[in-house]
Amino acid sequence: MRGHESSVFSISVHASGRYAITTSSDTAQLWDLDTFQRKRKLNILQSVGIQKVFFLPLSNTILSCFKDNSIFAWECDTLFCKYQLPAPPESSSILYKVFAVTRDGRILAAGGKSNHLHLWCLEAKQLFRIIQMPTKVRAIRHLEFLPDSFDAGSNQVLGVLSQDGILRFLNVQTCKLLFEVGSLDEGISSAVISPHGRYIASIMENGSLNIYSVQALTQEINKPPPPLVKVIEDLPKSKLTSGDIKIKVTSGRVQQPAKSRENQIQTRILKQDLTSHFENKENELSGGLNRKRLQILLKGYGEYPTKYRMFIWRSLLQLPENHAAFSSLIDKGIHVAFLNLQKKYPIKSRKLLRVLQRTLSALAHWSAIFSDTPYLPLLAFPFVKLFQNNQLICFEVVATLIINWCQHWFEYFPNPPINILSMIENVLAFHDKNLLQHFIDHDITSQLYAWPLLETVFSEVLTREEWLKLFDNVFSNHPSFLLLTVVAYNICSRAPLLNCNLKDDFEYFFHHRNNLDISIVIREVYHLMDTTPTDIHPDSTLDAFVALTKGQYPVFNQYPKFIVDYQTQERERIRKDELDYLRERQTVENMQAEAEQQRAEDETWYQKQELLRKAEEARREMLLLEEEKMVQQRQRLAAVKRELKAKEIQLQEAARRRFLKLQQDQREMELRRLDDELERKVHMRDQEIATTVKDLEMRHLELESQKRLYEKNLTRNQEAVAKEMREDADTYRRKVNLEEHMFHRLIETDRAQNQKTQELIEENLAKAEQACLNTDWRIQALHKQRCDDLQRNECYQEMANLLRKNRRKEIEVLNAMMEKEAVKWKEAEEKNFRLKSEKKASALSDASRQWFLEKEISDALEHTEHPCDEGPRCQNDQAASSCLPRASPLSDISEVGSSTWISLNQRKIQWDAMEQDLLERVRNLRQRLTAQARNRCQTPHLLAT
Repeated sequence: MRGHESSVFSISVHASGRYAITTSSDTAQLWDLDTFQRKRKLNILQSVGIQKVFFLPLSNTILSCFKDNSIFAWECDTLFCKYQLPAPPESSSILYKVFAVTRDGRILAAGGKSNHLHLWCLEAKQLFRIIQMPTKVRAIRHLEFLPDSFDAGSNQVLGVLSQDGILRFLNVQTCKLLFEVGSLDEGISSAVISPHGRYIASIMENGSLNIYSVQALTQEINKPPPPLVKVIEDLPKSKLTSGDIKIKVTSGRVQQPAKSRENQIQTRILKQDLTSHFENKENELSGGLNRKRLQILLKGYGEYPTKYRMFIWRSLLQLPENHAAFSSLIDKGIHVAFLNLQKKYPIKSRKLLRVLQRTLSALAHWSAIFSDTPYLPLLAFPFVKLFQNNQLICFEVVATLIINWCQHWFEYFPNPPINILSMIENVLAFHDKNLLQHFIDHDITSQLYAWPLLETVFSEVLTREEWLKLFDNVFSNHPSFLLLTVVAYNICSRAPLLNCNLKDDFEYFFHHRNNLDISIVIREVYHLMDTTPTDIHPDSTLDAFVALTKGQYPVFNQYPKFIVDYQTQERERIRKDELDYLRERQTVENMQAEAEQQRAEDETWYQKQELLRKAEEARREMLLLEEEKMVQQRQRLAAVKRELKAKEIQLQEAARRRFLKLQQDQREMELRRLDDELERKVHMRDQEIATTVKDLEMRHLELESQKRLYEKNLTRNQEAVAKEMREDADTYRRKVNLEEHMFHRLIETDRAQNQKTQELIEENLAKAEQACLNTDWRIQALHKQRCDDLQRNECYQEMANLLRKNRRKEIEVLNAMMEKEAVKWKEAEEKNFRLKSEKKASALSDASRQWFLEKEISDALEHTEHPCDEGPRCQNDQAASSCLPRASPLSDISEVGSSTWISLNQRKIQWDAMEQDLLERVRNLRQRLTAQARNRCQTPHLLAT
């Protein structure tokens, strides 16, 4: 749970159900159950631990109890400290472990590792009562009040669970013990009472769950009390001091659940004289019991009550319960002699076997002789089975039995106790000579009719109830009682024993149960104790009962020490030899195991090799079959490949033919297109020439018409001629530019055609190479790929060379064109210069014509004014005309037309030569590229064939 570092051991819920408190050893936390959120956390010092934190019933108060006995009360809402209980008195100071509160929240009961109970009044905040539990109670494990419907929450009955597993209910007002639940044999581990107080649920130490009815447990309490009888006796004359008077205060009778009449014990009042005071003191036992009274009770009923038997036995045997000494023996572990006890004595219950091992080991650690005593497990087993839940009591009971009832048993060790068996034989001879004589006649010794009974303490021949009844009498009498029981058992079995004649029958009789009443045997034992003479009576030889000492167990050395030491040494030597033998045997077994494992591995390996060989043979056969199938498949595949190859060759041949036809068609189309282009260009050129000729003719006609009309419209025609000349010059320039533009377009078209042809050739080359690659992969992939790579490299190199040559040719063409362009530019400049000179000459002729016209106009005007001066004027005109420049306007025009015609013819001749040269070069280049492409296409085909 979040917030707790250690485990939570307590949860308390408020009466309203809204809050809850969880408690661990380090902290306590208050939780809101509506939101499941933590409200507060109690932090404490590490040195002071928390014992318990809980809500008081029907109140809003939280009570916190710490390990230093401090108790605080807190308000639930504000967590304000309301009060603190004072410290308990030092005379009865205990460390509180368990707490209980009445339903009205007024009384708090607290207890711990003590037989004292503290009752606190929470209203007065003080300790008002201390209750002392019986001396058998050493620690209190649980407290709980018994609810009652008629006490208004002020519960009067408190249940106290102590360390002995008994739940005692007492009245806290009258301090009377009302009733008990549980016993020493069937102890209670934990208990809880129902909210209405009707039932008690308890978990027993053996793991069972018991439900008790409170009404049935308290029915004896509701009966009227018996009459009280007080007896006043005279004291002896001797003066008694105050110290000799002992006052016992009885808190009442302890009532038990109702039982049958067989288990009811009748109460007897025995009057004893004061003269027997010292004898009674010797017979007084722990727990307020008296040996004489127990013996009288035992003779009256034949056995002790089942519920109190273990308690009576512990009182009779006066067990010291030396916890520290027993723990030291147990801490030494399992003795070597009893490590393999289960092999000799197979016991189903592992718990019983474990307890038997520990008890025998403790006895062996206590005295060395018990590690060599072969009958010790048989002797201790019934007591181990009886006291398996309390190993300390089991060990002390067996030790007390050995010290007192097994006296002189080990003097002839390792042989049976001859002296004890002789005493039994003497008593049997005295009381039944015929039976002893029968034993002698059939060679039956005391080791057969007495020793089996003693070494098993009658556990083999008696049932559990008979054995318990017998040992009620054994533990209540002198140690000689056990020996006389052997004699009595033989005497009571006289009839069947006299009928036995075989030794096996006697052995069977003394090792198995027989039809014999144990009560008759016990009466016979008491008769033998009374009638046996003193000289042969075992009590003259055996000592009286001696209890185990407190603190430490007494030293047991009543045995021949040298024999035990010798046996111990021999056993140690045998143990070492056995260890060596076991070690050698283990080594041999390991070697055998390794050899067996190696043999198994070899066998496995051989089997695997055989399997592998068979598998290999099978696989070889399968491989042969597969190879045969593969050969057949390869043959079929080769045939299919041949067919496919033939089809492929046919397809390739058809594709090649189609490709060649396509190329031929494309080349024919290209040639037709080029021819059409040439024809178109020639036609255009012819048209241009014809147009030019027509223009020149028209111009000549115009000039002639102008010449005829020159005299009529000289001024107007001069301007029209000048304008026409300018227009002709512009037309001529546009024509030159158009021709140059068409020439450049022709070159660009040629280049684009060359590029398209080159791309088509490369595409066809790539397709041919791909077909070559596919064919070569089907035949011999790697070799053909390499060959194709080499061929491609050669082709690439050849193509690169061709491209380089083509580039060089193109560069030469470009250089030639650039040279031609420079020549053209030079010619253009010369022509421009000539044009400028012609323009200048034209300007001079224009000026002379204008001067001439002006002169003619002026002469005409003068002639109109002076007609008689016409003769001398004509002479002057001739003189003037002789003074004019030699070139007349008509001669200028004719000269310009002739020069223009000569320049056009020259340019036409030059353009025709250049065009023929370029066409020849383009045609040669295309033929070479076509031949190279054919060669490359034919080379893969030849390789494929």
